[in-house]
Amino acid sequence: MDVKTIQIQVVKPGWLSTVQDLGRYGYQQYGVPVAGAMDLFSATVANRLVGNPDDAAVLELTLKGPELEFEGDSRIAITGADLSPTIGGTRAPLWECIGISRGSRLCFGTPRAGARSYLAIAGGIDVSLVLGSRSTHCASETGGFNGRPLRQGDVLHTGQPLQSVESLMGKRFPDQLVPRYGKTTTLRIIPGPQQNLFPATALATLTGSSYRITSESNRMGYRLAGSRIIQKGSPHFISDCTTMGALQIPADGQPILLMADRQTTGGYPKIAVVISADLHLAGQSAPGDTVTFVLSTVAKAQTALRKHRALLDAALPPRHLSPIASHG
Repeated sequence: MDVKTIQIQVVKPGWLSTVQDLGRYGYQQYGVPVAGAMDLFSATVANRLVGNPDDAAVLELTLKGPELEFEGDSRIAITGADLSPTIGGTRAPLWECIGISRGSRLCFGTPRAGARSYLAIAGGIDVSLVLGSRSTHCASETGGFNGRPLRQGDVLHTGQPLQSVESLMGKRFPDQLVPRYGKTTTLRIIPGPQQNLFPATALATLTGSSYRITSESNRMGYRLAGSRIIQKGSPHFISDCTTMGALQIPADGQPILLMADRQTTGGYPKIAVVISADLHLAGQSAPGDTVTFVLSTVAKAQTALRKHRALLDAALPPRHLSPIASHG
């Protein structure tokens, strides 16, 4: 299969299909959100399976995926949520580098596990860099494909692959490293920067309760419903920067879990932060799902992240050159 730059027609857009990468870092002080993939782990694995660098642009597909027609031969990898992908009516494997032929249609069906699937295409999605990233931030209409989700009739272009297809075809991410997604997810947390604004029992309440992700949730954050977290009086502090995984507590005591499209600064106190090694699991949750929290330490969080990255690098060593660096 001779893989070159190709066009991809969007026959059906799906519910929320956007171009994402690792995020737009370095501009929060100017009010520019980070954005990027909700599940950075799955996006990274997908890119490595097709020979892309980690920062290549992928498609993030939420719950109901699109229908895409490929106008050239290519290689792809689908990771993250199982949204029942098929090629020409035949079930397509997940977490594996597979070929797709000119004229073939990639379709998605019933969500089976997880909320967000990641489609990496050899060469990456060729859209312009905006402040160093190709990620879409829909609220500000920044980056990605015209700053918005895909629509019917859109035409995507890929970059030039860096690696021959023969060397990667059939490459599969080890099954024992593939995350398992369920309707209930346990996330490890460390105390947040405003922990002192809560009574000593607050973390025990947080970790001893289950929280439902409400319908008022999106890429910016998850509103959680469950046991109230009470603050000490009326705390006042200077708004500070936000990070993915931070658990803010507004006046009603119902936590808000900040995600990829979070605001750049926030005025609600943050009682805890989900550890980096578990953020990919948070990114696969959807309204109606349940999350629980387990208290960890900074040292354990660092160890977990190092182990997580080491296992990924051992299974799929990274590439460091962008396939579409001409837009830099």
